[in-house]
Amino acid sequence: MEKYNSFEEYIKPQSQRGREMLIELRSLILEAAPNVIESMGYGSPAFDLIPNAKLNDKIMLGGFKNHVSFYPHKDTIKVFKEELIPYKVLESTIQFSYKKDIPKDLVKRMVIHRFNKVNQK
Repeated sequence: MEKYNSFEEYIKPQSQRGREMLIELRSLILEAAPNVIESMGYGSPAFDLIPNAKLNDKIMLGGFKNHVSFYPHKDTIKVFKEELIPYKVLESTIQFSYKKDIPKDLVKRMVIHRFNKVNQK
């Protein structure tokens, strides 16, 4: 697995559509939770919801051949499961196909939900 040190390095080898979608997701996360700390986790872009965040305290992104993945945490996915029906959802991942637009409002609401949940601890 390639080791990347920044978001910018991570998106360089992605397809044009992949870069666009990852940049859009990053912008939505930063807009919804401006106090997050950008980092890299497991070789992917991560957004720490609290200082010294553990895996459960991060939102992560991934770029793949035909989609981008958004990792808001499995508990957040459960809360929004009805709204996520149009998308491919795994236990802790939402896959946004390159063929569709990112649901901006939904992503922002999910980020706000997870940010608030983590900061209640």
